[in-house]
Amino acid sequence: MRKDFGPKTWLYPMPVLIIGTYNENGTPNAMNAAWGGISEENEITVCVSDDHKTTANFLSRGAFTVSPATREEVVAADFVGITSGNDLPDKLQKAGWHAEKSAFVDAPVFDELPMTLACRVKSYDAESCRLIGEIVNVSVDTAVLDEKGKIDIDKFSPIVYDPVGHTYRTLGAVVGHAFSEGKKLK
Repeated sequence: MRKDFGPKTWLYPMPVLIIGTYNENGTPNAMNAAWGGISEENEITVCVSDDHKTTANFLSRGAFTVSPATREEVVAADFVGITSGNDLPDKLQKAGWHAEKSAFVDAPVFDELPMTLACRVKSYDAESCRLIGEIVNVSVDTAVLDEKGKIDIDKFSPIVYDPVGHTYRTLGAVVGHAFSEGKKLK
């Protein structure tokens, strides 16, 4: 038996994405956005309403970064989501995050977040809140790589958002191998 809930913004897992931009005075800004994901081979789509400081920033600079939040940074990641850059222009200082300029786009890379997608603004639609970015580089802190140079998800420890329970969660155990498990049915 199933229970119907009508249209909801429920999808699992929902990544916790930290969007990085520069304010008009050059200070780094960050916001937490849960509605986003890869939409094409080299594109990411994120829902960001037009009243965010981040929106004005990426529109004026033509660039932004996206970093998955981690278990270690859950408090700061939530803080940059509940605190507007319109109200607290240097909220990164309170969050305890440090930023360096991306070598690829005019946007910050946060030292405390081990993975960053550097993106150019491809399009933005204020009515649908749809930001589409062209991914021009992905950088990963070597501290979260395994001996083969690939991301070790346990070292990385990205968090996901539970839209029903309004909680942040970590990913669980491996239950199968992509592009392999289905071969058992061939």
